Amino acid sequence: MAIKFNDDFLWGGAIAANQCEGAYLEDGKGLSIQDIMPNGVVGDISDEPIEENLKLIGIDFYHRYKEDIKLFAEMGFKTLRFSIAWSRIFPKGDEQEPNELGLKFYDSVIDECLKYGIEPLVTLSHYETPLHLAKTYDGWRSRKLIGFFENYCRVVFERYKDKVKYWLTFNEINAVIHFPLMGAGIYTPKSKLTKQDVYQAAHHELVASALAVKLAHEIMPEAKVGCMVLGVVNYPMTPNPDDMIASMERDRDLMFFTDVQVRGKYPRYTKKLFRDLGVEIQMEPDDEEILKNTVDFISFSYYMSKCTAKDVSKYERGRGNLTSGVKNPYLKESEWGWQIDPQGLRYICNYFYDRYEKPLFIVENGLGAIDELVEVNGIKTVIDDYRIKYLNDHLVELGKAIDDGVEVMGYTSWGCIDLVSASTAELKKRYGFIYVDRNNDGTGSLERYKKKSFYWYKEVIETNGKILKEE
Repeated sequence: MAIKFNDDFLWGGAIAANQCEGAYLEDGKGLSIQDIMPNGVVGDISDEPIEENLKLIGIDFYHRYKEDIKLFAEMGFKTLRFSIAWSRIFPKGDEQEPNELGLKFYDSVIDECLKYGIEPLVTLSHYETPLHLAKTYDGWRSRKLIGFFENYCRVVFERYKDKVKYWLTFNEINAVIHFPLMGAGIYTPKSKLTKQDVYQAAHHELVASALAVKLAHEIMPEAKVGCMVLGVVNYPMTPNPDDMIASMERDRDLMFFTDVQVRGKYPRYTKKLFRDLGVEIQMEPDDEEILKNTVDFISFSYYMSKCTAKDVSKYERGRGNLTSGVKNPYLKESEWGWQIDPQGLRYICNYFYDRYEKPLFIVENGLGAIDELVEVNGIKTVIDDYRIKYLNDHLVELGKAIDDGVEVMGYTSWGCIDLVSASTAELKKRYGFIYVDRNNDGTGSLERYKKKSFYWYKEVIETNGKILKEE
């Protein structure tokens, strides 16, 4: 089949402030939870920032953004997804007046994108709750954060309303259930939290997300605001009806969040879910009305699929980004044990679109791998054919989803320039088209080098996907 993408398809890449910017205390920035999470989601937190935390310097995007955006423009990016660090705008998170130097930094980043015709796609909260809000209020367990977030959103919407058309509210909002510190800034250890605590925090984020949509539409009538969820396909391990039901239940873990943000209300199945978990969501009188402010599109990350079963103990467990399941014997794995399933992207696109009939935007997809910097004809590069194959195969399946009738706005490859991994806080786990000379021990020049995939993705964009090959 011929792969066809719309002429206005938004090709690009994605980064996050806490994984690339560095400059963690410059120009009035306050601390975020990421500054005391030196080992990613799997490690302990520290009382204060420590030198071993690679995110404190990241890849120094804060000082090198012009150089990096120029490289993105050379690839032909139509869009760049990046996040605003809340603690750059409100260092503690609960102030009334913003930090002007933080606002000016994002003015500069946005202007640099627009200079090259790159549409900014801005995430408002990407796993970086201000540390003060985590320690003082226990993060999103407190309803007070809704007001603080609303104030933050109002400030950035007013500031960038003439420059930014596309917005996302919370990155992978469904992660709060499994990773309450990273997903919701909850400082209390997960082991001490009840299901009531976690789902109540999720409710506060969902209300805040809906308020952000409402504000955006009031301040920027032409703006498009999307939700963002961690997208995972759950295949039943066997045709045993028990495994089918287990798969249905796992799907609802994801769809609960999209149902609320796209349909504007809690779905009927949450009554049983909350009853079984002993959860009773505490709502304010206006909450149900606020939730009716639904998103304009659905964005999601997609890296892998997993299998589900009623009795998972009978099977080998697989590894994953933030979730794991039973290992699928039909799939290969990345170096980090993530199962590679390009067809799963076609499946989840159809699943979302059949359910909601809202435009989709794939805002994270990519292969984390150990890259080797080599010299070819006197030029340093990385021969990353494995990354090219991964992305090619996923984009072919995305093209098939479009051919199926799914409306897709765009695609932003995750970590389009190497950055610090969110799950493991490593630099050796690289996703980018651009190699950054920095290592896990913190050494390196921070110089940028174009990988082989840089030129491949440039050609993908130039031809609007016509060079993609189905194997």
